[in-house]
Amino acid sequence: MPTVLRSRPYRMYFFSHEPDEPPHVHVDRDNLSAKFWIRHVALARNFGFSAHVLRRIRALIEEHQAHFLEVWNGHIGTQR
Repeated sequence: MPTVLRSRPYRMYFFSHEPDEPPHVHVDRDNLSAKFWIRHVALARNFGFSAHVLRRIRALIEEHQAHFLEVWNGHIGTQR
């Protein structure tokens, strides 16, 4: 489960056992969690983050989108 970015209180990472899904990143802070699709940045699921925090996280993902896709393709592969 490699961490691809730490920004402020957020940890963004991939699970190695999810290669059949489109590129996505998991985001955790304390006991809160969310999952975002990377190619067309969109929220996949949310466990506890407020709407305004999700907008902040989405902006971070958009800012680092190219990096996330590069790491995804290097770690998971380019199957999807």
